[in-house]
Amino acid sequence: MNIYHVECESSLPDGRITIRLFEYDAQIALDEGEVTEETLTVTFPNTAVLYLRTYKKTPDKMKYVIVTPGGTVKYDIPIMKVQKYSLDDIFEKRLLMLIPFYIFSHENSFLEYNSNEQKLAELKAEYQIILERLDKLEQQGVIGAFDRRTIIELSSDVIKEIAQKYENVQKGVGDMMGGALIETEARKILNQGIDLTKKKTAIKLLKMGKLTIEEIAECSELSVTEVEQLAGLQTV
Repeated sequence: MNIYHVECESSLPDGRITIRLFEYDAQIALDEGEVTEETLTVTFPNTAVLYLRTYKKTPDKMKYVIVTPGGTVKYDIPIMKVQKYSLDDIFEKRLLMLIPFYIFSHENSFLEYNSNEQKLAELKAEYQIILERLDKLEQQGVIGAFDRRTIIELSSDVIKEIAQKYENVQKGVGDMMGGALIETEARKILNQGIDLTKKKTAIKLLKMGKLTIEEIAECSELSVTEVEQLAGLQTV
């Protein structure tokens, strides 16, 4: 089983994150280690760093050099930079974990967005595209409702946190994401109500005893398996 360890970083690179990464990696390896006949086997995770803010000093990769009595081990730690990924990259490569941090790509323009309605409208349009593409992925079954909600919720939290000083950005994009969360919850309640109505219809038809399971499934718009489960409950 592959284990992955990804850290987010937004501060100026100073070497401390490399130490922190190794400490966490070593602990993960030890936690997952196995001892067989006095032999300890540890497997280090696949580690990467996601830089939310990029500076001139931000490297393209980090490296571990581990000197042991049995030899020296060297390997690179990949670095991802949010600013290098367009929305198309994020969705085409299924890097959906980057969506909550996408706003960092616009951070340097917050002052302009806050005072320019046209520019703010363009930013909102981008986030509308994000919501529409997430909806499409959910409809296609690529992600679940919980995944979609989590991405939107985290996006909203990040926007509120880093745009605290820019009221129009907060209200414009932040409220849009908050509205999507409310819509998601409303849709969930509606779907629950629709499902309950279908089940009530199926139960009523089962009690009448005049239709087959397949016919009841067709009439109630439930699956045959769901109707069979309901039928089983009726006989308990």
